[in-house]
Amino acid sequence: MRKKNTKQILNHYSAWKYVVLIVTVSIMLLSAIPTWFGENAAVQISKKGGAMPTPFEIQKVLKEHDIDPLKIEQKPDRTIVVLDSTKQQTDTKAALNTLVKNEERLTLALEPAAPMWLQDMGFEPIKLGLDLRGGVQFLLDVDVKQVYKNHAQQLSDDLRVDFRKQEIRGGRAELKGNDEVIVRLPSEEANSKIRQFIREQYPQWQATNGSGDNLVLALREKEKTDLRNLTVQQNLQTMRSRIEELGITEASVQRQGENRIRIELPGVQDPAAAKNVIGATASLAFYAVKEEGTGSTMILPDKNGNPVRVSRKPVLGGDHIVDARASFGENGTPEVNITLDSAGGKMMSDFSRMNVGKPMATSYSEYSRNAKGETVQTNKIISVATIQTQLGSRFRITGAGSLEDAQQLALLLRAGSLTAPVTIVEERTIGPTLGAENIKNGFAALALGMGVTLLFMAVWYRRLGWVANVALICNMIMLFGLLALIPGAVLTLPGIAGLVLTVGMAVDTNVLIFERIRDMIREGRSFAQAIDRGFSSAFGTIFDANFTTMITAVVLYSIGNGPIQGFALTLGLGLLTSMFTGIFASRAIINLVWGRDSRRDVRV
Repeated sequence: MRKKNTKQILNHYSAWKYVVLIVTVSIMLLSAIPTWFGENAAVQISKKGGAMPTPFEIQKVLKEHDIDPLKIEQKPDRTIVVLDSTKQQTDTKAALNTLVKNEERLTLALEPAAPMWLQDMGFEPIKLGLDLRGGVQFLLDVDVKQVYKNHAQQLSDDLRVDFRKQEIRGGRAELKGNDEVIVRLPSEEANSKIRQFIREQYPQWQATNGSGDNLVLALREKEKTDLRNLTVQQNLQTMRSRIEELGITEASVQRQGENRIRIELPGVQDPAAAKNVIGATASLAFYAVKEEGTGSTMILPDKNGNPVRVSRKPVLGGDHIVDARASFGENGTPEVNITLDSAGGKMMSDFSRMNVGKPMATSYSEYSRNAKGETVQTNKIISVATIQTQLGSRFRITGAGSLEDAQQLALLLRAGSLTAPVTIVEERTIGPTLGAENIKNGFAALALGMGVTLLFMAVWYRRLGWVANVALICNMIMLFGLLALIPGAVLTLPGIAGLVLTVGMAVDTNVLIFERIRDMIREGRSFAQAIDRGFSSAFGTIFDANFTTMITAVVLYSIGNGPIQGFALTLGLGLLTSMFTGIFASRAIINLVWGRDSRRDVRV
C-alpha cells in the first residue's frame, strides 16, 4: 500500500463552534445584566376584592403626602407603584391605605430596575434569598395525628352503616384514642365474618385481637406513611395558593423533614398578615339539620352557644369551593358569595332538590393548640337557613361577622382548606439592612478572590494567563446568567460562597491544562503541538474531578434545604460553566490567536 503525506491543521475550530460560543456567552450576558441594575422598591395594588384605583388617583394621593414615585404601571390584574427607596415604600403603603380600604390588597414588592427592552425579552434579576434580601421565615409543623384520627372516625362511621347492611346484629364500632377503632364482637360467627369483611373492604386497616371479645383496627405503617406524605404535599400546595392570594412574590415553600414545612418570604418586613393567613386552618362545611333520633347526628354550637343538631356527615366540605368573594347583601349585612366546582355543584344541587323547605347549617371550623400543646378542633354553626329552592354551584352565606371577617374567610376559602392543622413553631425575621450588608460583604469577598486570582494567573502564566482570565470572566457572566434564567433558582449567602469557590475551581481547569502544556514544551515539542496534547491529555483528569464534585453537589441539593441548597446550586452550575469556559472557550481563544498556521505532517 502506497503511503502519502497529508497536512492536518492543529488547534483549529470550525466556524460553527465560534458561533455557538459567541451566541451562548451573549445570551448569558443579557441575562446577567438585569442583576447589575438591581431592583427598585415598589408597592403593589392587587385587583382582587375591589375596584382598581386609576394612576391619576394614586398620583394625587401621593402628591398630598409629598411622595414622588419613579413610575406608576397599571397591569390587567394589578397596579405597581415604583419608588426610590424603602422609606418611600413604607410611606406609600401608609398613604394608599386611605385610597384602598382593604389592606390585604396592598403588598410590598420589588421591581426590576433594568431597561424595559431587557425586561421585554424576558430577562430578570437573580432572585435573592431571605438572608440577602431580608424578610420573614416560618417553620410549620403539620399535625398528621389529626388526619389519622379523622380516618379512624370515618371508619367507625362507615362500619356502623356496613354492619346494618350486612345484618350483623350487635356489632359496634367505636373510636379509641387518636387512630384506632374498637369493634365489639357479638359472637364467634360474627368475628369471622367481620374479619373477612375488613380484609376485603378495608385492606389498609390491620385487625388484631383486643381485650375480651373486641377487635382493634389500626392503620398499617405503610398506609400511615402514605397518608403523611400526601397530607404534607397537599398542605404545601395549599400554602403556595394562600401566598399567591396575598400577592407575595418570590416566596419559597418547601418540605422539611417528615412533617414540617418551611416558608421563606423575601422582602416581607411585616409578617402579621402573612402569619394570620399561613397559620389559619379555617374551613366551611354544610350540614343537614336533623331532629333527635333521626340517624347518626352530632351537636354543634351556634354563635350564641345554642346547640344545633346536624348530620354527622356533611353535604360537602370546603375542598369543593373554587371561589369566594365578600360583599354586602341586600339588607346591608356582610356575606360571602360561594362558587363550587362541578362535583360540589352537583352534590349541592341534588341535596337541595331533595330538601326544599328544610334547614341547612353552615359550619365554620378551625384548629388551635391548647395549654398542653394538643391540637383541638373548634366547630361552630355560623348560619342556619331554610332551603327555599334548588341550589346550584353558586350561592351565598351570611353570618360570617363583620366585613373584615367575611373578607378573611373568603381569602381562606379561595386559597383552600388545609388537610391537616398546622402550627407555627418558629418565626424568624431578617431586616433589609442586614440583608444589604450580607450582599455587600459577600460580593466584596467574591471581588477580592477573583481579583487575586486574575493577578496570579496573569503573572504566573504570562501569555496564557490572560486567556485564563478572559475565560474566568466569561465563566462568571455565564454563571450569573444561568442563575437568573433557571426557574426557582435563588441566590443565598452560602450561594455566594459557592461563587467564590467556583472562581478557584474555574482556574483549576486552566492550571491543569497549562501545566500539561509546559510539560510538553519541556519534552521538546513545539508550542502548537504542546497546546494540542495539553488539552487532550488533561481532559480526562478534568472530567473525572468535576464529575465526582458534581455528584456531591447533587446529593447536597437533594437532601439539603435552604442555605445548603443555595450552596449546592451555585457549586453545580459553577462546575458546568467552568468545564465550558475552561476547555471550550479557552481553546477557542488560543486557536484564534496562535492556531492559524500550526501544521504538521501525518502519515495515513
